[in-house]
Amino acid sequence: MADLINLTIDGVALAVPKGMLIVDAAKTIEKDIPVFCYHPKLKPVGLCRMCLVEVGTPKIDPATKQIVKDEAGATVIAWQPKLTTACTTPVSEGMSVRTQSKPVIDAREDVLEFLLTSHPLDCPVCDKGGECPLQNLTLAHGPAVSRYDYADKQHNDKHAPLGDLMFIDRERCIQCARCIRFQDDIADDHVLQFHNRGRAEEVITFSTPGFDSYFGGNTSDICPVGALTTADFRFKGRPWELKTAASVCGHCAVGCNTALNTRLNTRTGVREIKRVMPRQNEQVNEIWLCDKGRYGHHFTHAANRLTHPLIRKDGALQEATWESALQLISDKLKTVPGQKVVGVIGDRLATEDAWLFGRLMTDVIGAAPAFVSPRTASAYADVARAAGLGADADFKALGKGDVIVVVNGDVEEQAPVWFLRLRQAVVDRGAKLIVAHHRSTKMHRYAAGIARFAPGAAAQWVAGQPAELAALKDARNAVIVFGDEKLSGHNARALAQSLAHALAEAGHADKPNSGLVPLYPHGNTQGVCDAVDPSRGAMPESADVAWLAGVGDPADAPRAGFTIVSELFLTPLAAAADVVLPAAAPAEREGSYTSGDLRAQRFWPAHPAHGESRPDWWAFQEVARRMGKDWSFGGPEAIFAALAAAHPAYNGLSYAGLAAVKPQWPMVGRAEVNFGGTVYDNTAGLGARTARVPVGGAAEAPVEPTLADLTRPEPALYRAGDLIRHSAVLAGRLV
Repeated sequence: MADLINLTIDGVALAVPKGMLIVDAAKTIEKDIPVFCYHPKLKPVGLCRMCLVEVGTPKIDPATKQIVKDEAGATVIAWQPKLTTACTTPVSEGMSVRTQSKPVIDAREDVLEFLLTSHPLDCPVCDKGGECPLQNLTLAHGPAVSRYDYADKQHNDKHAPLGDLMFIDRERCIQCARCIRFQDDIADDHVLQFHNRGRAEEVITFSTPGFDSYFGGNTSDICPVGALTTADFRFKGRPWELKTAASVCGHCAVGCNTALNTRLNTRTGVREIKRVMPRQNEQVNEIWLCDKGRYGHHFTHAANRLTHPLIRKDGALQEATWESALQLISDKLKTVPGQKVVGVIGDRLATEDAWLFGRLMTDVIGAAPAFVSPRTASAYADVARAAGLGADADFKALGKGDVIVVVNGDVEEQAPVWFLRLRQAVVDRGAKLIVAHHRSTKMHRYAAGIARFAPGAAAQWVAGQPAELAALKDARNAVIVFGDEKLSGHNARALAQSLAHALAEAGHADKPNSGLVPLYPHGNTQGVCDAVDPSRGAMPESADVAWLAGVGDPADAPRAGFTIVSELFLTPLAAAADVVLPAAAPAEREGSYTSGDLRAQRFWPAHPAHGESRPDWWAFQEVARRMGKDWSFGGPEAIFAALAAAHPAYNGLSYAGLAAVKPQWPMVGRAEVNFGGTVYDNTAGLGARTARVPVGGAAEAPVEPTLADLTRPEPALYRAGDLIRHSAVLAGRLV
């Protein structure tokens, strides 16, 4: 336990960890010291002076060097002659703090009056209205009237683009530098800076193209005024008009917790997502989101979404009813031997969909276990499951004495928020980083050791027992993050097995904060592979019937005499199918995902389904019923319960458990908008990490690597895919 410091704040005695700042200590007893520039995730700078307090320390007798006591035996406090910034002053033993004295109250009013001399009267049209710290603190602490002549206000550019995703209203900026400090200290993207001095000081972008960062939306979240707004949300709604649903981002393996803000479109009568905001989960994404997760939601309301089932008649797909489509599918499956049916499921689907799809294939149809697309990732998912992180693992706990190894992966491009968290473990807390890759990545900036190998030769490099991995033996904890860039499924499995063996040989196999962390392509790659237990055999080139559920890559689809496709859009695979089933988007249903670090998390519906689209699990169950199976799952919760009972990795987990919450530090929820920004509280669940399960992968001797798959493109966050291409605000960034 950290050393505790005893102090009093406004007469209340408390004990807090050594090194804690006064402003944070006050939060622990629900004392609100107002701030603008301070943010609990950023280094303190003391710019705005809003947090001024009176501070006193025990008086020391200069002769005896002992604490002076009064006649009653109480410690005499020596009050400092000037006010002190609570955001830069750490607590000390015996300290006394006054947050409500007249000098403090007068100082707050003075600071606010000064800030308002340069601030425009934009509140009725400002996007920050309703969640604005300046509004809140002015009402709580500011002057009742202004002594400043409006004609003398400073006038700067309004709605000026800082880049393609962010706008700045420079009149509103209060020069707190939160945006600059986030980009410098957290993201390591030095794209913003102050320009000019005094009343002419303004924030400008120094990058080309402007504001060139994957994390720009976070600066809008932590901006304490309406100076920074996003291209996605500006003038799209007021906070009090929005309804909020808890969700989980599925764009990469991190599993960031999100809050989907929706508003009714009065022209169409449809409730739509207006913005995606971070939901605090200190073990997952803390309070951050990458811009892909923030702006990649537009596929949900795309005009070309499938709205009805389609059946091929006379050579063309025609709209049909669900009843006719489901009956056609079940009738066809009844006439075909099970071994002639192939099922392939994509890793964007929920875990519950995948589990029911697997049961449909094996228990109802009699087919082989379903294959998973993409096949490369599914080739090593069991190894990642067996050698993954322990139940209590947390990147926040990594620091001095720990070793982080990144092999054949580009963390910022493939899992951006993991990049932020791992970088802090290295830069701020002293963990040792080793990077092994055939090309340079941003992670190389922080590496204590760098190894290079030929493209596609990652497995061969690890098999050679390189000296760089010898550092694992002396590490307190060891985390290996790896990717499958330029690897075939066979080679990717060989890499994962070799890394698992390296961890085991170094004594880290069972440590709670050690393990493998795969850079999967999507948010539920692990969950889908867990649920269907994909076959290790080669996918057949042809079949009588193929059912493709959420499969994006045509290379993962066998030729078939009859093809069923479950999809959101009329993709090339859907356009060539015999039956197309319209699937509900994640925002239209509930379910769960399992992230790359083995955490299962729930998501909830934010608005009704589009047209007649339905969750995939529902369609699978309806077909099973028509084929004589007495399935009666009432929804994803019941399916998850069946999965948890059957799969050892999920034993003991439940939807109620995934929805459990506990207090998190720092406290930065909606009630703390002045303190932490517009992040949302996590009242919907922190999820639970699933268990390591030896399923044969990690125990096997590593397979011999074969030739590399050099045709695969390098990973890129904004690589155009079936979903992200529907986001107009990201169109200029797609590759």
